[in-house]
Amino acid sequence: MRLLFDQNLSWRLNRALADLYPQSVHVRDVDLATADDAVVWDYARSNGLTILTKDADFHQRSFLFGAPPRVIWIRRGNCSTDDVINLLRQRRGAIAAFDEDSESAFLVLA
Repeated sequence: MRLLFDQNLSWRLNRALADLYPQSVHVRDVDLATADDAVVWDYARSNGLTILTKDADFHQRSFLFGAPPRVIWIRRGNCSTDDVINLLRQRRGAIAAFDEDSESAFLVLA
């Protein structure tokens, strides 16, 4: 699974999780750091990326437009980058199952 880390997540995630999610990118790496959600959505769809975000707006977009792209929504409030890294490592089984299920468009991690 290739992830597109949203602006509300640290750019460090890309490097810290490269062993599990190779070829993933952060929005700042593809000149989308200040882009609105529609542009990020289109980029993810065009490039076969799953959006990883803490932004509820992508939850709404997923229900309105469906996949692609697929969305993983982290619902953890204020938490550190290390907390997010640990969450994504601990839930890698659920993320892999989500990736394999072609019917699923949205995953919540809490």
